[in-house]
Amino acid sequence: QVQLVESGGGLVQAGGSLRLSCTASRILFASDVVRWYRQAPGKERTFVAATMSGGITNYTDSVKGRFTISRNNAKATVLLEMNNLKSEDTAVYYCMLETSLSRRTYWGQGTQVTVSS
Repeated sequence: QVQLVESGGGLVQAGGSLRLSCTASRILFASDVVRWYRQAPGKERTFVAATMSGGITNYTDSVKGRFTISRNNAKATVLLEMNNLKSEDTAVYYCMLETSLSRRTYWGQGTQVTVSS
């Protein structure tokens, strides 16, 4: 069992920045995949960004050029740097770990991001 804890959410004005952190209860393996998702009120949870082996990252189109995902395996931490935030980025942000061996998935409890226009 792996626990994930997100932090760093808050209230920010449009155009501002936040840095979200996802910390796991064990070190990250190079082949673990960690993804950020978000869920706005009344909407489905959607993919935001991912980090995987080989330094590969990918992003949903709406955040490309504004968000950056990074990881520190030894510190068991994945960051999501969010710049030039827009009101449509308002959501609860969740991180999800897909383990390298069993491909099991684990979710954090989420952190609220609110962008005021």
